[in-house]
Amino acid sequence: MEPSSARTRSALHPTPPAVTFEGVGHDYGRTVALEGFDLSVAPGEVVAVLGPNGAGKTTAMHALMGLLSPKRGRVRLMGRDPRERAAREHLGAMLQISGVPETLTVREHLRCFAATYPAPLPLDELLERVGLTEVARRPYGKLSGGQKQRLHLAIALVGDPRVLVLDEPTSGLDAGSRRSLWAIVRALLGRGRAVLLTTHDLAEADALADRVVLLHHGRILAEGTPAEVKAGTASRRVRVVSRLDEAWFRARPGVADVRRDGQAVEVLCAAAEPLVLDVLRTDPAASDLEVSGASLEDAFLAITQAATAAVRPAVAA
Repeated sequence: MEPSSARTRSALHPTPPAVTFEGVGHDYGRTVALEGFDLSVAPGEVVAVLGPNGAGKTTAMHALMGLLSPKRGRVRLMGRDPRERAAREHLGAMLQISGVPETLTVREHLRCFAATYPAPLPLDELLERVGLTEVARRPYGKLSGGQKQRLHLAIALVGDPRVLVLDEPTSGLDAGSRRSLWAIVRALLGRGRAVLLTTHDLAEADALADRVVLLHHGRILAEGTPAEVKAGTASRRVRVVSRLDEAWFRARPGVADVRRDGQAVEVLCAAAEPLVLDVLRTDPAASDLEVSGASLEDAFLAITQAATAAVRPAVAA
């Protein structure tokens, strides 16, 4: 479902999508990486493509970057085939593995990449935006982990791209560095850029994305704003220390998932009040009761577990 802000922009100022996947399918021998993948990303929209390892995220991003040609369907980047140079000039990518030389300085790296674009951003302005001005003359090999990630982001932005791919942008960073990079990314969003984010950090997707797409075995299981995806599975989390076993909780109406955490039981459910009343009636000694909103990670796990369970009988047959 398209975010309301994007719907409003589309209604007032109709513009073609920056990225489209139309019925894209690709396989590696017997392994299906993508099948029937449809996705449209509007200028100015941030879309997070989520899924467990092997879900098809990397294949989708490689197709967008022109690194592979899908066997079925069509991909368009700013209306063009991503393999065309004219299309790739509009794309910037921050990848997990940079492969950049460790002896070149921050400024030298940016200067090299800037030379490949027709209208790159001014380097001093970019260095200031990503917080690397003070280390502009420092070799890559002597940067901290957070500084390296900022340089990877700057390299992706140096061509002033219309489409930006962020592949696990905060992987390996500590909590402080992660929040710092999020703040930089938020400040850089907008200006009509379409952003595709792939991440295993569901809090990151919740914080940055207008829309999330959940992939599983190459197919889309869920799509919408983070709030819509969370509401579509289980909107509340109940945690309680109780003598009741997990099977009892699973049998309650509206329960999507049950997990044991030490002495406590964590339950994802559509509504907390009926479950809490049922627990207190059945186990008056229940304690340490907590009720909170379900997270995007909760929704992710519930959806993928349900999909896996649905496939098992077919596989067994």
